Amino acid sequence: MTSHPREGYADRTAGRRGDPGREHKGHQTHEGPLDAATHQPGVTRRNFLTAVGAGAGAMGIGSLLAACSSGANNGTGGTGGNGGTGTGLPLARPNKPVRWPLFSDNKPIADNLQPEKGATLQIYNWVAYLNEAVVKNFCKKYDCKYTLTTFNTMSEAVAKLGSGQFQFDVFFPTVDVIGQLIETKMLRPLNHSYIPNIANCWPDYQNPFYDEGWRYTTPYSIYTTGMGWRKDKVNVTPGWDMPWQAAKYKGKVAILDDYREGLSLALLRRGIYDLNTTSASQITQAGKDLQELSSLTGVRIDNNDYTDVPSGKTWVHEAWSGDMAASYEYLPKGTSIDVLGYWFPGNGKGPVANDLMTILANGKNPVLSHLFMDYLLDVHNAIENYSYVGYMQPLTAVTAARLTAEHLLPPQLASTVVTPQDFRTGVMELELPLSANALWEQSWNSFSKGL
Repeated sequence: MTSHPREGYADRTAGRRGDPGREHKGHQTHEGPLDAATHQPGVTRRNFLTAVGAGAGAMGIGSLLAACSSGANNGTGGTGGNGGTGTGLPLARPNKPVRWPLFSDNKPIADNLQPEKGATLQIYNWVAYLNEAVVKNFCKKYDCKYTLTTFNTMSEAVAKLGSGQFQFDVFFPTVDVIGQLIETKMLRPLNHSYIPNIANCWPDYQNPFYDEGWRYTTPYSIYTTGMGWRKDKVNVTPGWDMPWQAAKYKGKVAILDDYREGLSLALLRRGIYDLNTTSASQITQAGKDLQELSSLTGVRIDNNDYTDVPSGKTWVHEAWSGDMAASYEYLPKGTSIDVLGYWFPGNGKGPVANDLMTILANGKNPVLSHLFMDYLLDVHNAIENYSYVGYMQPLTAVTAARLTAEHLLPPQLASTVVTPQDFRTGVMELELPLSANALWEQSWNSFSKGL
């Protein structure tokens, strides 16, 4: 391809992201009905998914765990024979699904209610993870206003919610914290009659293992973790051992700044596909393998896959699919998209994940919240959202063919598209028992300190 990478895509993507070097700290609040403040692009939501760590847990997640372990489930949650976190909550696994309880003092809303009048929908989401054009259109349809408040880490978000000082309506959490939020009655159970667009989702999400019966959640984004690289700079066969093969490219290798993703890469290199392992020997060895990688390549730890690979600062980078889907936007002028590569194994045996949409129990607009959730599951709206976010939603009609045909994704990066088969054969990094999580953190810290 000889044309500039932005040519042909500028009509859909121009201005989607800003200066990739700008930092986002704390949270921003965007207000409006139709005149919301200009969104602040420049980083993806996954940029901020760093290790929670013990200190972060103390910020908010730990307090929720303590509440759960002291009996917040009222005897109805239990472990269901699934094993637990060490707090009395079950650990959801594909082969051990969890159906979360409904509580008499936290019931779904009634059927056939009208949207709240004169309302301001309060949205709480990751930075740069929602196309505000879609939100504005929703507000036009339902004659409401909105505010969009953003966060950088899940621990920050949970801490704010746990303080009880805020009344957000719609919240976008990760799978690993929903049990804590449910058992402390922070999430409102869903009334499915308001969300018919769930039918647009893959069947997997109409009865997900982490929330059987989708009592509290609907899916938001989906993504894989693989390898991004500059094809014109690197002559290495793509695979999980790609960073270790790249010793001759010292200073040009990076892995994600995420303790689960980093250690999982080392596990996959050794053919270990249990990315929720509690084996001390496996976890320790993964840390040692990362130390070896550091010695070989001077590996960097960062979440700049989407900018550093196209710019050439990094030639081999563990990467998220949604980041690499947008990476062509950062190619130097005159550089072909053909130089960018994203690899995820053809057999689907690699990390897959999804984020969620939920409704908070103390929100003032539960009907609008349901309707907003349904609105984002509409195919047209999901496509429009993708045009800004870069992370796709698990809707049957959202395919690589459609995204490329609508000039939202270059064909050269079609490998970033997540398929239902990827999710059915892939492996998920799920919540760990507290003791095992401590081992993961310790192993990561032994490698990452000083880098």
